[in-house]
Amino acid sequence: MVHAYVLVKADVGAAADLVETIRGVDAVAEAHVVAGDWDLIAEVDAPEVYDVLSTVSEQVGRLDGVVDTKTYVSMEE
Repeated sequence: MVHAYVLVKADVGAAADLVETIRGVDAVAEAHVVAGDWDLIAEVDAPEVYDVLSTVSEQVGRLDGVVDTKTYVSMEE
């Protein structure tokens, strides 16, 4: 199992609605609105690194209101 953290930059005012949509993505274990340079952080659990990347690029990154994403894969199991 691969565990990753995905930082999400959202359009102005979109974070609160977007977090609910991101929580509905199958591989997303948790998602939260955060303060700082990024607007949301999501935890993704998937069988392989490819599945994490696919989830981010094909599902999260394409959502209306998402401006940018940055993915960090955990090195711990």
